[in-house]
This record gives sequence, C-alpha cells and structure tokens, in this order.
Amino acid sequence: MAAAAPVAPPDLHKSSEKKGVVPLRAGQGHSFLWRRLHSLSGIVPIGAFLIEHILSNFETWNGPLAYAQQVKFLNSLPLVRVLEWGLIFIPLAFHALYGVWIAFRGRVNVNVYPWALNWMYITQRVTGLIAFAYIIQHVVRQRFMGVQLPEHPGAAFHKVQVELSNPWMLAIYVIAMVATTWHFAYGIWLFAVKWGITPGDRARKRFGYVCGAFGTALCLMGLISIYAVVYKYPNAPADVMPAQPAGITLPAPTTVAPGTTNPAQPGEVR
Repeated sequence: MAAAAPVAPPDLHKSSEKKGVVPLRAGQGHSFLWRRLHSLSGIVPIGAFLIEHILSNFETWNGPLAYAQQVKFLNSLPLVRVLEWGLIFIPLAFHALYGVWIAFRGRVNVNVYPWALNWMYITQRVTGLIAFAYIIQHVVRQRFMGVQLPEHPGAAFHKVQVELSNPWMLAIYVIAMVATTWHFAYGIWLFAVKWGITPGDRARKRFGYVCGAFGTALCLMGLISIYAVVYKYPNAPADVMPAQPAGITLPAPTTVAPGTTNPAQPGEVR
C-alpha cells in the first residue's frame, strides 16, 4: 500500500490575511519611518510653532498696538519667508496630509471595544481633521487675502476683529482652538510613548496629567486672546501703525523743563 502523502501545514499568513491596515512592525517597509517622521513633525517644528503662535496672539490682551508690534517683529526676522515655508508650511502640509491618510485608513472599533485608548484614538483623528480644515481657511484668509499683514502689521488686530465679528466664524475659532490644543497635547503624550520616553503604565499616566495641564493652559491662552479681540478692545482702528507719506517724518518730542515755556520752533508763529 502506498504511503499517504504528507499534508502540508496550513499557510498561517494566508489564512490570517485580511484587508485593512497592515500591522506596523519595526523594520518592515516604509510605514514605520513615515509614522515616526509624522510623530516627530507634530512636535518639531509644528508643535513649537503652535506654542509660539499662541504666545504671540496672547499679545492681543495688551491691545492692538502691542499685537501689531509682535506681528512686525516676527516679519522682520532674517530669512523670514524661508523660515515660514521650511519650518511651517511644508512640515504642516506633510503632517496634515499624512495624518488624513492615517485617519481614513484606520478602523473605528469603539462600538466593540469602548476602552479609553480607543476613544482617545478616534478623538485624536477627529480633532486632527478639524484642525486641518481650520488651518487651511485661517492661513488663506489671514495670510493671503485682504490686507497683507507683513507689509501692514498695524492692521493685524483689526483684520482678525472683522473676521470674528461674524458669530459663525467666532464659533469656528473657539471650536478649532479647543480641538487643536487637545490634538497637540495628546500628540505629545503619544510621541513620548512611541519614542520610548515614558516606559511603563505609571510613567505614562503621570505624563498624561502633565500633557493635560499643558494643553489646558494653551487652550485658555488662545480663548483669552479671542476674548480680547472681540470684547476687550471693540472697534479697534483699521491700522495702528499708519505709514507716513514719503519725505515726512514725525518730529521728535521736545523735553520741557518744569516751570518753563516751550521755545518756539523754526517757522512757528507765537
């Protein structure tokens, strides 16, 4: 009797193959590298820019002139346009577009596994999409439409105030501020986990409180800035730094000693 042919072991890889996102494993393909770059870009330079942007906008609490001076200072930095594209626009485009790709490739399973980290996962994706949509309109309207703020920094406060005079736009700004700061704060926590900075549950839990407090502080600063533009300084001048006509400069103030009269200036009739 002929011996039975040995049965080949089942191909576990084929039997377990499913459609969807391929599990991320170190050293396989390019996904690991791209996701690490995506995580890093959310901290540097995008996260650093977000912190600077909120701190700069907080100058609105000190009034239109203080905010205009901050805008003027930022636009007077050396190679400011190179920095703007190299450290803001290009990294932001990569982080946002790759983040959208991740969001639509992932699977939502909170209906089956309603765990905290699963809810955090879906919230991170939703807030990222909100921030992406908001940033597009914000950059287009404030940077490339209407008064050009790099050339007219004195009009910055009024330009934002006009935009926020629309109740719908005001609501969008508030929602976007909450979503963006939450996305960034949780992104810091994820970065620490992915890069091995916080090993262990205890370290992650403690760092979660730190990230939550930091994100709350940034959010409050952003909301206070919005409040200052809308309510603290209503009807701000269209330009607090009007350009002087060519060949005309404002005279320097004359210091007069107490008890004396101001001497007549040349050509002045007393």
